[in-house]
Amino acid sequence: MIRNPASKETARKPNMREAILAAAEELFATNGFNAVSVRDIAQAAGANPGSVTYHFKTKDGLLLEIYRRHCGPMNLRRSELLAAAKRVRDLQDRLEAVVRAYVVPAFTSGSDLAGGGARFTRLRAVMSAEGNEVARKIIAQTFDDTSHAFIDAVHESLPHVPRTDIVWRSHFLLGALYYSLVTPDRVSRLSRGEADGSDAASAIEQLVQATVAAFQAPALDQAPARRRPVVSSKT
Repeated sequence: MIRNPASKETARKPNMREAILAAAEELFATNGFNAVSVRDIAQAAGANPGSVTYHFKTKDGLLLEIYRRHCGPMNLRRSELLAAAKRVRDLQDRLEAVVRAYVVPAFTSGSDLAGGGARFTRLRAVMSAEGNEVARKIIAQTFDDTSHAFIDAVHESLPHVPRTDIVWRSHFLLGALYYSLVTPDRVSRLSRGEADGSDAASAIEQLVQATVAAFQAPALDQAPARRRPVVSSKT
C-alpha cells in the first residue's frame, strides 16, 4: 500500500494546517496571490508541498479557506447587528445604526487569529488591487450577500437617494475602512500625535459619522450644478 507522505507529516504535526494557513495569509498579503507558489507556502510553514495539497487541494482552495475563517464570523456579526439596526424606527438613528453594524465588526475582529485581522485586511486590499480572477470570485462569494443587505438597508433609510449613489458611497466606505485598519500610524503622524490612529473606538466613531454624512449628501442628479473646468487641447 502506498502511503501519502503528507498524512504521516500531519500525524506528527497536528497544527500543520494552521501553520499553512498562517504562512499563506502572510505571503499573499505581502506579495499577492499570483507571485506566491505552493512551494513558497510550504517552505514558510515548515511543511512539504504535498501537505498543502493534502489539506487544501489547490492554492485557490487555500485562499478560499483564509477568507472563510476570517469572514464567516464577521459576516455573521454584521447580519446580527444589521437586523437589530433595521428595527430602529427613526430613520436618522436607523441609518447610523446600519453604518455602525457594517463598521464595528471589522474593527472588533482585528485582534483575531494572533493579529490576523490587520493582516487579512491588507490581504483583501492586495487581492482587490491585483485583479486576479480567482480572488475576484472568492471576494464576491464571501461578501456580496452582506454587501447587498447593507446597501438595501441604507436605501431603506434614505429612500430619496438612488441606490446607485448608495453603491458608490458604500464603495468609498470600504476603501476608508481598509485604509483605517491597515495604516493607522498615518493618522498619528499627520495629526502630529494629537490623534491616535490605533484607537479603534475613535476610528469607529470618525468613520461612522463621516459615512453617515456622505450617505446623506444630495443625490448626484440633485446636487447643485457645478461648472466643469475647460480642458485645453493645446499642449
